[in-house]
Amino acid sequence: MNDAIVTVPEPVNEPILAYAPGSAERARLKGALSDIEGEVVEIPCVVGGQHVWTGNIREVVMPHRHKHVIARYHAADEDTAQRAIRSSLAARREWAHMPWEARAAVILKAAELLAGPWRARLNAATMHGQSKTAHQAEIDSACELIDFWRFNVKYAQQLYQMQPQSSAGVWNMSELRPLEGFIFALTPFNFTAIAGNLPTAPALMGNTVVWKPAEAALLSAWRIYQILEEAGLPPGVINFIPGLPHDKTNLILDHEGFAGIHFTGSTDVFRSMWRRVADNLDRYKGFPRLVGETGGKDFILAHPSADPRAVATAIVRGGFEYQGQKCSAASRAYIAKSVWEAMAVPLHETIESLKVGDVSNFSNFMGAVIKKGAFDKHAAAIAEARETPGMSVWAGGQTDGSEGWFVRPTLLLTEDPSVRHMRDEFFGPIITVHVYPDGAWDDTLRLVDRTSPYALTGAVFARDRAAIVEATRELRDAAGNFYINDKPTGAVVGQQPFGGARASGTDDKAGSPLNLLRWVAARTLKETFVPPHDHRYPFLSEP
Repeated sequence: MNDAIVTVPEPVNEPILAYAPGSAERARLKGALSDIEGEVVEIPCVVGGQHVWTGNIREVVMPHRHKHVIARYHAADEDTAQRAIRSSLAARREWAHMPWEARAAVILKAAELLAGPWRARLNAATMHGQSKTAHQAEIDSACELIDFWRFNVKYAQQLYQMQPQSSAGVWNMSELRPLEGFIFALTPFNFTAIAGNLPTAPALMGNTVVWKPAEAALLSAWRIYQILEEAGLPPGVINFIPGLPHDKTNLILDHEGFAGIHFTGSTDVFRSMWRRVADNLDRYKGFPRLVGETGGKDFILAHPSADPRAVATAIVRGGFEYQGQKCSAASRAYIAKSVWEAMAVPLHETIESLKVGDVSNFSNFMGAVIKKGAFDKHAAAIAEARETPGMSVWAGGQTDGSEGWFVRPTLLLTEDPSVRHMRDEFFGPIITVHVYPDGAWDDTLRLVDRTSPYALTGAVFARDRAAIVEATRELRDAAGNFYINDKPTGAVVGQQPFGGARASGTDDKAGSPLNLLRWVAARTLKETFVPPHDHRYPFLSEP
């Protein structure tokens, strides 16, 4: 509207559906799961709104039934990627000049479509495509993505409303321009919400995007793209190029129109792209924005005053939900000896009781890890622990890849807190525990801070307030999201903006205005209503 100052709907966090037996949402989700089992979806690239069938076809399988094909996709090649870049640049002018509230309306409509008619379809795609349980899919591909879309619109309005002061006779204004060029979005397999947020956050701010989704999550990524199309996203604003080989992504980074990257993935990949961008600085129009959330070796620290039952629950939920395949998942724990003695037996019983299997069986707590490469990596890490002096497989440790890539929830004990299992990210249902003497609290704080290169999430458990204050201070740089008496996972949009530093990324806090600011370049405007006609200042006059 040309003559209105609009206010967007006030966002609230999307309610989490329970999927209890007999509920309507459970019946709808079961039906959507059955639909996926009975079809094989063919997924194209999309460039400038046109479907591109490259003929280089690859399969998408269920991780928990790895012989069951649920989709086939046409992998992008160099020509497709080049066309996607050209399409993004061509669409930029019209999209960037569209009123911000019109761009916001597309994103808000997508949120409503997902909250309603698309909810079961996207959740089912996430369950069968990425082996998430009904609850894990619901909090991810439904609630978190809906929250990203609704809250980002509100944050955009807040940013646009930030204006400078004006003195008498002058009107000062500020505008937030989209970056000059295109944004490259690379999204991971583990969160459907991240796959939806990384391309749409820059697009909301007026940028156009080349989107390369993870091959292991293509069914849910395709459903996201279809939702955006139905919501009215214009052709060319987001171009969808699945399957582009990693060694071909340099053609995107090398393009003179490259303006930024929105990335979630491994630290090594992000570092390699950063180096490539640095080598290309002379060819770009400006300095590209590099936004990345990468790895984590997330910790739980239990003070002698900690509640043993709360610590045990945090290990189970924080370490094993979604098979430990969360950037925030707990994978190392430091527990005071007295606390460990109080929690060890019930924790062992709980871990051994967790059901692992096909996620369409709603009684299973865990599904399968994402692919064979991950399965082999986890099996090797468990085998290494069995052979390492001072380490033991205390619970779990079994693997079975015959039907699905199943790894039992595994807890390792180590006497040596510097072993590789306390330092390196495995990204699976493996947590390593070091039991420390009750009197070694200060030393353990320093140990937690210096052991791993990552700094994504961490949690401290204590009933002693002085211990909480001390841990919060001493571990200030060890985690971008720090939890007190809670598991280190489950950040909620609008409540806990997410991101970490050190080797965990650029800490640009997805789910906050801080992230959206990275996708704009500010311009300041000054208008003087009655400009001066005489260059002389009063001080120049003779007394």
